[in-house]
Amino acid sequence: MAGVGDADVEGGLKSVAAALDLLDCFAVDEELGVSEVARRLGVAKSTAHRLLTTLASRAVIEQSQATGKYRLGLHLFELGELALARIELRRRAMTLLEELRELSGWTVHLSIAQGADTLFLERLPTLRGMQVLEEYRRRWPLHTTSSGKAICAYDPEAERARIAAGFPVFTPKTIHSEQQWRAELAKVRRQGYATSDGELMMRLASVAAPVLGRHGISMAAISIQGSSADLGQNHDRQVRLVVAAARRLSKLMAQRSTDD
Repeated sequence: MAGVGDADVEGGLKSVAAALDLLDCFAVDEELGVSEVARRLGVAKSTAHRLLTTLASRAVIEQSQATGKYRLGLHLFELGELALARIELRRRAMTLLEELRELSGWTVHLSIAQGADTLFLERLPTLRGMQVLEEYRRRWPLHTTSSGKAICAYDPEAERARIAAGFPVFTPKTIHSEQQWRAELAKVRRQGYATSDGELMMRLASVAAPVLGRHGISMAAISIQGSSADLGQNHDRQVRLVVAAARRLSKLMAQRSTDD
């Protein structure tokens, strides 16, 4: 976590960067006190208290009456819902995602790359998919998900971002070196889709295909997720369904660009 003193953005405001750094502190912890926030940001407790008080006044964070500590506020939820609803890619994908869930019987994701991570814009769950997911988060390292592999195979910038960030290991099957990473992406390009089996969580498997722009650069990925046992059954059919859905969304987004 960068300290407030490091938040020197050209043409920006350090106070805004400090507030964003503070919000990032809550990415893992549900509640934090003033002293903990000050320590993480590398600022005085009085500065941390002013930041917290200011954000609380706008309901961006809130203070627990029971503990006196701070947590994310519901106004962030409202803004997040608005941000998702206004993403054109997600809007155009929803019907396709619902059809894919119905046809495959698996949990369906629409994902994009954010820095070195996979960010899930949408998740349509099924019971069988939820049973093997130990922890659902919207963000995971690109090298651990089939979506991340599918995106990076057709986006050199995302591929380089993951290399620069390294390869944290989650299970014995997780990709853990640049050599493995490059070999896996070459495989994805050869076959046109990506898989992940026990690389993020044991027993969790997924299949993904890239959503490509007009220049062949991936803008997103569509994936289906279930158990490793499911992946071995009807594998070819599941791959065809995912690839077909990703290609349809690619065409829809290309049509939008032409209309614009």
